[in-house]
Amino acid sequence: MRKQYSDAFIEQALIKVFSRGENRTIRDVAQEVNVSYQTLKNWSKRKTLDDVSASAAKEKRPQEWQRDQKLGALMETHGLGEEALSAWCREHGIFPHHLDSWRQEFITEQAPAPVPEGRVLKTLKNENDELKAELRRKDKALAEAAALLVLQKKFRALWDTEDK
Repeated sequence: MRKQYSDAFIEQALIKVFSRGENRTIRDVAQEVNVSYQTLKNWSKRKTLDDVSASAAKEKRPQEWQRDQKLGALMETHGLGEEALSAWCREHGIFPHHLDSWRQEFITEQAPAPVPEGRVLKTLKNENDELKAELRRKDKALAEAAALLVLQKKFRALWDTEDK
């Protein structure tokens, strides 16, 4: 039975091959993405790095998945065995570790703060109004003090010129 790989999966695997560095071999990458060495070698012969980069730019990367799509993917893959999960990931152009990281995002995310009710909301509004009034009063006092300083400076400048 021959496995079918999505174009997105092939592109991601080839990107790993072309950006593997000197310390890793194609065999290492093949083991990492769970593809036979010869298959990966054939894919890399057919495509150049420019082809991979151009087509990868068109494909949707795992970082570009929307929140609802991530949740849908997690729901679809919940309870799948390792082989079925790998097949699903190949079809959709992602790796199982993306699903794990998305699951952790959902787990660690905090629930939204509850909206205050009735009396609490009213007291918060009153407090907000009082703070706004105090801020207006202090702004006016600051403007008055600045005006007095400017007038004092002008008066001194005028008084100094009359003495000379």
